[in-house]
Amino acid sequence: MLHKFLSLFGLLVVLAVYSQAQDFLDALFVSDAPVAPTSPPVYTCSGECVPYYLCDGNQIVTDGTGIIDIRVGEDTTVENECPNYMEKCCEKEEVLPEAPPAATAPRRPTGKYTCGARNPEGLGFRITGNRNGESEYGEFPWMLAILREDNAYECGGSLITPNVVLTAAHCIMNKPKKKFLVRAGEWDTQTKNELHPHQNRRVREVITHNQFHQGSLANDVGLLILEQPFDLAENIQPVCLPPKNFNFDGSSCFASGWGRNIFGKGGKYQVILKKVQLSFVPHYQCQSAMRTTRLGERFRLHQSFICAGGEKGADTCRGDGGSPLVCQIPGASTNYYQAGIVAWGIGCGEQGIPGVYANVAMFRDWIDQQLTQRNVESKHYTFT
Repeated sequence: MLHKFLSLFGLLVVLAVYSQAQDFLDALFVSDAPVAPTSPPVYTCSGECVPYYLCDGNQIVTDGTGIIDIRVGEDTTVENECPNYMEKCCEKEEVLPEAPPAATAPRRPTGKYTCGARNPEGLGFRITGNRNGESEYGEFPWMLAILREDNAYECGGSLITPNVVLTAAHCIMNKPKKKFLVRAGEWDTQTKNELHPHQNRRVREVITHNQFHQGSLANDVGLLILEQPFDLAENIQPVCLPPKNFNFDGSSCFASGWGRNIFGKGGKYQVILKKVQLSFVPHYQCQSAMRTTRLGERFRLHQSFICAGGEKGADTCRGDGGSPLVCQIPGASTNYYQAGIVAWGIGCGEQGIPGVYANVAMFRDWIDQQLTQRNVESKHYTFT
């Protein structure tokens, strides 16, 4: 009996290592530091290449009807006018001196403050060519990137108040606060040409659940308290947290992240924020599915986990740890609760095998308690 327990424990340790492991060379985000110029390739624009919203011509508008093809600039078989797909070739007399006020004005919520507002049509433009699950720009304004000091991607996270990040404990456990840099408002990690700038913040305090188990990843929830709050904008907004023990059975949900597209050495971290629509899987059904894997028929899914997915090719993957799983709030057409935090899985996108997430509703009291002790109000993440 003991040797079976040790074998299972060893397997769970491997799962934890898989979930935490990161590739130092694979996922560098664009740094805000100046970069030495290099010899640029030749493009065919006869005017001036400017961000699309600074051109008065070319039928470019900023009310959500603009269309950008994200494949432009990436297909080497196509002759491109400008170096970046978010730039337009503009006649010099039509170049605007600055962005139109409508393009940069932050959202002004009317009536009661609401969290978890998804932007399914994007902000300022819509994209075509998104054949690999790319999200719209600003679609998930609560999505955060937790970076290391060298600008390498560590994990995902979500904004729950202007100065608090919700993420997985396995991402931040036993790591000094000075190690982290949190970025909000990011979308395409390799460009700064988005309509709204991203923002970076340092971490003041790291909090992990006192019952987090590094082997099984049970109670995999953590908080980062930032040195300064983010300035809320159209592309930076908090997500809603569900009431205690909220039941998501039957829900259709979205996960988002910059993690690898497939499991194994062939997987690559994503440049543009990806999304995947997933069905919520009841606890007993998820446990039964997991028992068909190498975990074995005696595996017990801890009560702190929920599951989603199980369709081939539709899943979160390595590098998505800490990222949010959100589900539509009943009766609200555009607002979402964060149901889960990406924790672990058996491979990625295996038919019949769901992904496993920390159960946010189970930890609502713990989150409220931690933030109340630090004089942070719950109104930012409470849907009303």
